[in-house]
Amino acid sequence: MHDHLLASLIDISQKVGKFLVKEQSLIKQSEIMFKGRSNDMVSRADKEAEIQFVEFLEKLLPASGFIAEEGTSNKRGDEFNWIIDPLDGTTNYLYGIPCFCTSVALLQDDQLVLGVIYDPVHDECFSAALGRGAQLNSRRISVSSQSEFSNSLVATGFPYDIKGRQADYMQLLAKVNSKTRGIRRLGSAALDMAYVACGRFDAFYEYGLKPWDCAAGALIIKEAGGRVSDFLDGENYVFGQTLLCDNGHIHSDMLQLTQRFGDGTNATNSGMI
Repeated sequence: MHDHLLASLIDISQKVGKFLVKEQSLIKQSEIMFKGRSNDMVSRADKEAEIQFVEFLEKLLPASGFIAEEGTSNKRGDEFNWIIDPLDGTTNYLYGIPCFCTSVALLQDDQLVLGVIYDPVHDECFSAALGRGAQLNSRRISVSSQSEFSNSLVATGFPYDIKGRQADYMQLLAKVNSKTRGIRRLGSAALDMAYVACGRFDAFYEYGLKPWDCAAGALIIKEAGGRVSDFLDGENYVFGQTLLCDNGHIHSDMLQLTQRFGDGTNATNSGMI
């Protein structure tokens, strides 16, 4: 069953991705809305892309529910739930930066079983089914073999809402940067994770992600041979506050730094790092 669902999910992801590329040139500043006081902007295309995903996936798996960024459907399934980010990298998208994607995962009970991240600009589709490995455009992929932390390239993101922990997080950033080859910030957590899965990055970490940002990427990385955890090496990374993923070889090195930041629940600026 999963093979059929994965093929269908790849197909709809590519269709929605092409829609997003077409719509990108039509977006005007007057059509951009702001979510509250944050910097997280959302466009008409973002909302329409989610509607397309929900309508298709409801037909594909009628008993399923949805955990979706734009709240198109609040239906919850007893066994299956789709976790949808119709447009990850919204700010890049709105400003014409070619780094954005769709990201969809399928949760069966409490286990991720499918994940697809599609980059329509470069026509790259990262996908995985539980126990079947990970692919990029049907080609098997794996995480990097880099075992030297000092030679590792790490990606991260800057949280929109860090609740008074900016100083701690910037100290963590400085520590990672000083101990590795460098840090990259693409502006799309899903693509950062896809790049870990195929070996372009050796690790990625971020605070304050939502389930739709990281669910698909977590499965793809695991199926590509990598490690995924929260900052304390626990399993609460999809619905928790912190996420760390890497090739497995440098996981302990990354944890030495992220564990000092903790699980993200203590809002202090105490110089933890």
